[in-house]
Amino acid sequence: MKAIVVKRLTIGTLIAVLVFSVWVFFKFYFVFGEGVKAGELNYIVYKGYVFKTYEGKMIQSGIRSQTAGTIQSYEFPFSVVDKDVADSLMRCSGKSVELHYKEYMGVLPWRGVNKFVVDKIVSVKEK
Repeated sequence: MKAIVVKRLTIGTLIAVLVFSVWVFFKFYFVFGEGVKAGELNYIVYKGYVFKTYEGKMIQSGIRSQTAGTIQSYEFPFSVVDKDVADSLMRCSGKSVELHYKEYMGVLPWRGVNKFVVDKIVSVKEK
């Protein structure tokens, strides 16, 4: 009787660990989407209390609203893991850039504070 209970607990624990591992993978490591965004690089900074990460923001060109008649711009907040990419972006502040990014479902503190992680610079143009 005792052996059956131990066996069931062991199998239940293994299933729980497996389900949790699959959840962690899909939440934090599975690339949900990737693409390229273009706009004017506003800033990129190196900040953090415990985990120092590179964080940036890009302003995308706006579109004219049909109802209000105003131009609306979009901000694209992102994190950068690769130091070489971050150093190159620091020299591009205020320039028009195209950035390749990966989108994750969750945020890890050592990867940055955004779900969007820029992994390379596609192009840089002077304004």
